[in-house]
Amino acid sequence: MNPGYAGRTELPDNLKALFRPVSMMIPDYAMIAEIVLFSEGFKEARSLARKMVQLYKLASEQLSKQDHYDFGMRAVKSVLVMAGQLRRKNPDTSEDVVLIRAMRDSNVPKFLEQDLPLFRGIIKDLFPSVTVPYIDYGDLERAIRNQLRERNFQEPDNFVIKIIQLFETMLVRHGNMIVGPAATGKTTLYKILAGALTQLFEEEEEDDTRTKDPWHQKIFYYVLNPKAISMGELYGQTSLTGDFTDGIVPILVRSAKEDESPALKWIVFDGPVDSLWIESMNTVLDDNKMLCLVSGERIKIPETITMLFEVQDLAQASPATVSRCGMVYIDPVYLGWEPLVESWSVSLKEQLPSHSEHLVSELKPLIGKLLPFVRSHCREEIPSTDTNLVSSCLNLLKALLNEEMVSKKRPEDAETLVNLYLIFALTWSLGANLNDKSREVFDKQLRKETQMLYSNFPYSGTIYDYCIDDDMVEFVSWETKVQPFNYDSKLPYFSILVQTVDTVKYSFLLEALAKQSCHVLFMGDTGVGKTVIVKDYISNSKSDWFVSYVVNCSAQTSTNNLNDIFEEKLQKPKKKLRRPPIGKKMIMFIDDVNMPVLDRYGSQPPVELLRQIMEGGFYDLKKFFFKSVEDVTFVGACAPPGGGRNPLPQRFTRHFNMIWQTQLSQQSM
Repeated sequence: MNPGYAGRTELPDNLKALFRPVSMMIPDYAMIAEIVLFSEGFKEARSLARKMVQLYKLASEQLSKQDHYDFGMRAVKSVLVMAGQLRRKNPDTSEDVVLIRAMRDSNVPKFLEQDLPLFRGIIKDLFPSVTVPYIDYGDLERAIRNQLRERNFQEPDNFVIKIIQLFETMLVRHGNMIVGPAATGKTTLYKILAGALTQLFEEEEEDDTRTKDPWHQKIFYYVLNPKAISMGELYGQTSLTGDFTDGIVPILVRSAKEDESPALKWIVFDGPVDSLWIESMNTVLDDNKMLCLVSGERIKIPETITMLFEVQDLAQASPATVSRCGMVYIDPVYLGWEPLVESWSVSLKEQLPSHSEHLVSELKPLIGKLLPFVRSHCREEIPSTDTNLVSSCLNLLKALLNEEMVSKKRPEDAETLVNLYLIFALTWSLGANLNDKSREVFDKQLRKETQMLYSNFPYSGTIYDYCIDDDMVEFVSWETKVQPFNYDSKLPYFSILVQTVDTVKYSFLLEALAKQSCHVLFMGDTGVGKTVIVKDYISNSKSDWFVSYVVNCSAQTSTNNLNDIFEEKLQKPKKKLRRPPIGKKMIMFIDDVNMPVLDRYGSQPPVELLRQIMEGGFYDLKKFFFKSVEDVTFVGACAPPGGGRNPLPQRFTRHFNMIWQTQLSQQSM
């Protein structure tokens, strides 16, 4: 037992008295490492073992403290196993080089960017005269880059190296965690690797002359969010009649075992890791590789199954879990926002061929200057990620600009119009999530940075007070869009909505983004009109391209409530597909989306279910098969955390264009 670990409870004294306690001391790592190295065929095992233990001691003392770092016995054992594999593969290579490669390949994938120079420095001090030759991953790297190109992704070297590191880690461990903040490419990482390995397998099948690598296999992956379902639905439960029903995990494992082909199956747990559910996986992640169910059944996990965990952090995971898994950490600096713009510029050439180069050339430097300014000088009530703000800007440009609109103008007016929409998109993306005071600061900086693009800025108010007049090719006040109010005495008083600058402004943004199937999240203090504006748009819109449904969340909202709503409101054209009526899209308004109560470890299961649906679909809770969801756009509304409202996870908010609604002005009131 591990007293004091997360998810553990202390034994009561009357039970302790029945046992004889035996304390386990910290083992002699150097002795164990020496014996294992000897057994793996190393001649200089004693000196190598001492150096390796010293490396781990120095790393644990000098590197930063992170939840996903582990320098314990299991980490040492995995390095020794990898060193043995490399020794057998490369019998002519120096033993020093083999061990350095094993230590580097086991540890570098999990380190933060700031810790890498320190780790490399420690290795250099311990092995001063050893140079490790460059490893060529020829076929694998070629397949990875090919898969990235096919999906219209960019090919940053850092990201390609991360994919190779995941592959190397999976060779040693059958349980692996991909850790990193929201929108850093965790999902893309394993999907590209799966595509690359499948591509290599198909190439080897077609060409009989090529040597077949046992790791080049067809890959099937099954994704589930463990926090979007209950423990019983995850692992299985006993009914009131005493019958045991399998959960999703045993069903996936059984189906993978029945498939006798050499194809590899990855079970991906895409959600927060905490002791509530992950401790039941400990026997799976051990060398035992055994799934133990509450019914008493034990299922042996075959070699073809790998467990992948995709998480933002491991704050709620115990060291027992961390030590059992291989770690791959994706630092936000590896990708940044530039690849987003590069990939978007390819589709822009079709949407706006005449001005695509001009738009991209102006957009990049502006984001490069304004984004750091927002992070250092402005405040967001609900935090966002850099990639979220940039993708919001690209979504708006895609929604607002098209070739038909620009081609009707004279060349000089056309370029001015493109510049105006660029400024407008930057305002309502990079500056959309800022509070009232920060908007004034951002307005001054935006005017300063874009004065070369457009010099006739209105002097009164801020840039948030203006929209674009396509005919006059200039900024005009939102007040010009407000329709005069005609009082209808037949309408109930509470249902009357008087149009104001705010209602027109936010309704325009909502319609533009919803037509592009972009999810929108309205945030603001209580009483600023978030719910009223969205409900007015979806109930009084003259458009017939969508149907709508409103979900009001409370502290008691559960995943079962949301599951029932999706089953009831979406059509079932196929067994594994849910969608709105053919020819229409659905706008689902989730009001008070941050109201559901947190569980013991800080997760919100209803929010996790919504994220899973936005990323593809949800599981049938009776027969446990995955149902895809299509053509559903989510519009959310929430107030800042406090008063029963909880912080939303960034892995959820990154899917939205986030818009902060300011307090109503005196004029609007």
